[in-house]
Amino acid sequence: MEQKHFNKNEILEKLTPLIDNTAMRYNMIPLEIDFTKESGKWFLRIFLYKEEGVTLDDCENVSRSLNPFLDELIPVKFYLEVSSPGLDRKLKSEKEFIIFQGKTINLKLKTKIEETEEKQFLCKILDYDKEQGLKVEKLDTKEELIIPKDKIYKAQLHIEDI
Repeated sequence: MEQKHFNKNEILEKLTPLIDNTAMRYNMIPLEIDFTKESGKWFLRIFLYKEEGVTLDDCENVSRSLNPFLDELIPVKFYLEVSSPGLDRKLKSEKEFIIFQGKTINLKLKTKIEETEEKQFLCKILDYDKEQGLKVEKLDTKEELIIPKDKIYKAQLHIEDI
């Protein structure tokens, strides 16, 4: 089973539809699928999302459903980790900007844009468009901005004060 040479990206391409379909069966969305080698060991990490929150049972269900197929698709020994992304998730993909529409984020820009002098602010995600970028409303001024994706340094879900 241990194979020296394989294409990690090809493996991810084969795994992604399987993981997407499995997560959807349990009413969840995979936000991130990561297959990496750390300290000589391979890890397949799957971060799941659902509106009401991901439970330990959800993670176990997805893990159990995937296990029989993963050994056939991954030619090396690996460790599977299925979890939720956490409350203070850094948004990494276009899909996440769409999923978290209406949520408040801490947004940090690489450089200032014409519409604002600030490089960091709290805002609510209004929309996302591949061509134009992220449409947000600044919480302090209620001003709407469109931020090109290449100007975003970091976007992170904001944990509301309890």
